[in-house]
Amino acid sequence: MKRAFDLILALIAALLLILPILIVAMLVRLTSPGPIVYWSNRVGRRNRIFKMPKFRSMRIDTPAVATHLLENPSQWLTPIGAFLRKSSLDELPQLWSILKGDMSFVGPRPALYNQDDLIALRTAQGVDALVPGLTGWAQVNGRDELPIPQKVALDAEYLHRQSLMFDLKILWMTALKVLTRDGVSH
Repeated sequence: MKRAFDLILALIAALLLILPILIVAMLVRLTSPGPIVYWSNRVGRRNRIFKMPKFRSMRIDTPAVATHLLENPSQWLTPIGAFLRKSSLDELPQLWSILKGDMSFVGPRPALYNQDDLIALRTAQGVDALVPGLTGWAQVNGRDELPIPQKVALDAEYLHRQSLMFDLKILWMTALKVLTRDGVSH
């Protein structure tokens, strides 16, 4: 049922958001050299690596590490990168990953392939059994501000509480967080 929900919602969202997607793609192309979409290696269900797309918000020479590990993250942003990240518009291409089945709307955010500490903790808690999500319980409870052990504890809580109603609650909370830009890093 969750997969059917994801497919229907992703198709509806893609249709409703086609114009903003095209506008953002054009703005990325016009404001910085490089590809429009950045494909990063992410850890999916059962720790399988998949390519996750995002509108490129960072310069093409940015090191491939989590943003919080960069010494001065803002120096790597494209001219519209901060706006894309604060508005979460950089996440729109992930509708493709949801349609493809690599991601769900709700689940733990997919780790970067080199976030060994996060991957190990999630595996130890059984969270690796979940399909990663566009948003998740950890995202609506602190997003980028949470330390990794706390994120994993919230991911594990989601693993045990998951249901359609809980997913709908998380989606609603996500919409509120995005609209208020709460918990968004640069």
